[in-house]
Amino acid sequence: MSSLRTSYEFTLPRGYVDGQGRLHKTGTMRLATARDELEPLRDPTVQGPDDPRLTILVLTRVVEALGSLDLVTSYDIEGLFAVDLAFLQDFYGVINFGSQEEYDALVNAQASSALLGTEPTQQPDPGPRPNLRRAVEEIPRKAQ
Repeated sequence: MSSLRTSYEFTLPRGYVDGQGRLHKTGTMRLATARDELEPLRDPTVQGPDDPRLTILVLTRVVEALGSLDLVTSYDIEGLFAVDLAFLQDFYGVINFGSQEEYDALVNAQASSALLGTEPTQQPDPGPRPNLRRAVEEIPRKAQ
C-alpha cells in the first residue's frame, strides 16, 4: 500500500525576518487544492489571474509553517525577500505539477547556491582595542 505525500519541507534561500528581527528559514508547504487557487480569485483586492497579489494569497494558503511563526499570514509572505518569494513560487510549481526529478533538481540547486550575504563573514581581528579613555584623559586642558 502506498501513501500520497501531501506536505513538503523547504529551506528559503535567505529567510524571512519578522518584526522582532528573528530569522525564519525552514517551513512546510502542502499540495494545493482547487479551492486554494479559486478562493483568492474571489478576493476583492485581486484584479484577475495575472495579479501578483494572487500569488501571495495562494502561497499564504499552502505554506503551513515558516520557522517559529504561529501562523503564516499574507503579511509574512509579502515580507519575504524577492529570492525567497521566487523560490516558493518555483517550489509550489514543482510539488504540485512537477516530477520527482524536477523536485530533486530544485532542492539540490537551492542547497548548492550561495547567495550574497547568506554566509557568515569572517572579520579580521583588528587586534587590541586602543584605550581611548586614557588618551582623552592625557589631553592637557587649557588654563582658563
